[in-house]
Amino acid sequence: MKRNLVLLVTCLLGLSAVAQQDPVLMRINGKDVTRSEFEYIYNKNNSLNEQESKTLDEYVDLFVNFKLKVAAAEAAGIDTTRTFREELEGYRRQLAKSYLTDEEAEEAYVRQFYDEMKAKSRAGYVQVMHIFKYLPQTVSKSYLNETEVRMDSIYKVLSAAPNTDDFATYVEKFSDDKKPFWVGFLQTPEEFEDVVFSLNKGEISKPFFTPQGMHITKVLDTKELPSFEEIKGEIARRLARKFGVDKGTESMVEKLKKEYNYQVDDEGMKELLSKGETDKTLFTLDNHSYTGLDFKSFATSFPRGLKTQVDAFVLKTVLDYENGRLEQKYPAFRLLMQEYKEGMLLFEISNREVWERAVADEPGQIAYFTSHKSNYKWKEPRYKGVVVHCADKKMAKQIKKLIRKLPEEVWTDTIAKTFNDSVEVVKVEGGVFAKGDNKYVDKLVFKTGSFDSLESYPFTTVFGEKRKGPDSYTEVRGPLAADYQNFLDSLWIKRLREESKVEINQEVLKTVNNH
Repeated sequence: MKRNLVLLVTCLLGLSAVAQQDPVLMRINGKDVTRSEFEYIYNKNNSLNEQESKTLDEYVDLFVNFKLKVAAAEAAGIDTTRTFREELEGYRRQLAKSYLTDEEAEEAYVRQFYDEMKAKSRAGYVQVMHIFKYLPQTVSKSYLNETEVRMDSIYKVLSAAPNTDDFATYVEKFSDDKKPFWVGFLQTPEEFEDVVFSLNKGEISKPFFTPQGMHITKVLDTKELPSFEEIKGEIARRLARKFGVDKGTESMVEKLKKEYNYQVDDEGMKELLSKGETDKTLFTLDNHSYTGLDFKSFATSFPRGLKTQVDAFVLKTVLDYENGRLEQKYPAFRLLMQEYKEGMLLFEISNREVWERAVADEPGQIAYFTSHKSNYKWKEPRYKGVVVHCADKKMAKQIKKLIRKLPEEVWTDTIAKTFNDSVEVVKVEGGVFAKGDNKYVDKLVFKTGSFDSLESYPFTTVFGEKRKGPDSYTEVRGPLAADYQNFLDSLWIKRLREESKVEINQEVLKTVNNH
């Protein structure tokens, strides 16, 4: 298609757009871009790259190119692949977390727990070993009494001579768990934690019960409780694992219930709790009804007690409803999601159209270098050749004669293979040397600096000549690769522009960051 770039907008966009709160700034292949979307990207990129900040007109051009590439990625179906969708959904889950929790309530709760730990003089971690006897739920009364008597007897012996070797001996002889281990907060049953965190280093506990069995515990070592900022995230995660849901989420759900006018249907809820099932409405949320059939589908995948299932169903329903409205409710969330998605698309399509092609297209690189060779001239001459360390001037003459009619590319290997048979008698280094790259070249070619001869190689010389610029593209691979990528990118953009229709509302453009 012929190039069709329109930089004026008349009735199609103008009059109605200006009257809108968030008017359409441009239309690219029939797809609207609002002023707020453009401002978000424009302001963010300029703030991140102050040294390379663009004028508004410059950025409009870059923005259009960006959008055309994203459209090309979508046309190629990149956004429909499983890998792409999974990565995007993973990012959305992470981003949504901060919108689905009351962060102030969560931090206050975690802070309270942390302060309680400090008030009890708890260490951050304790290393313990214990004499442990596992007691199943079906343990007989006689076996329980027998275990208590034995553990009491062990404790009396140990408390009379509480040294580590004796304790370790009893652990090895009587315990069902024989290895020392570190314990952190909220990692073990509360009964175990309360005891071990109350002990000083080297102290032995009296026998005590936990849901797993009976213990006598000795603290071997302790680590200080880290600062709140270091540990608050871990505390929050462990509290959530222990109690099923974090306080920040609970607080947010209560706020959302009020916002969306959560109403329990007493009749349906009563029937569910009494009979275990119902097809009646259980509650409404934002005028949407949720029934016993909805609950039944949820409960199948969440095998718990009925009351726990109901509470979890309500919580999940409220969060799911809010989660589904985040893009609509929070412009910042929508723009972040769009930015991430389009960034992924841009990366993948650029990789296909530019980066991979540039690397694979060696003939193209050679042709580009040949036609732009003057661009790669050096500001100061460089020396192309070899630096040779050998025994004396006689050997240097032999080397010079050897390489006289050979191409420079093989000098280094030829010298090494010819003179270094079973013993290395010559050291040789080849390349293109700028002033300051090599002290031997600096002294012998550029007449600056000095050097001491290498031990065992008293004579140093160079073979080659000064050059004003590279002879081969291989000498400038780095800069050439970047330039060739930019060249391919410019061709791609030209093609996209020719195939596309771009309309820009100049009146709305004047109001960017000025409304």
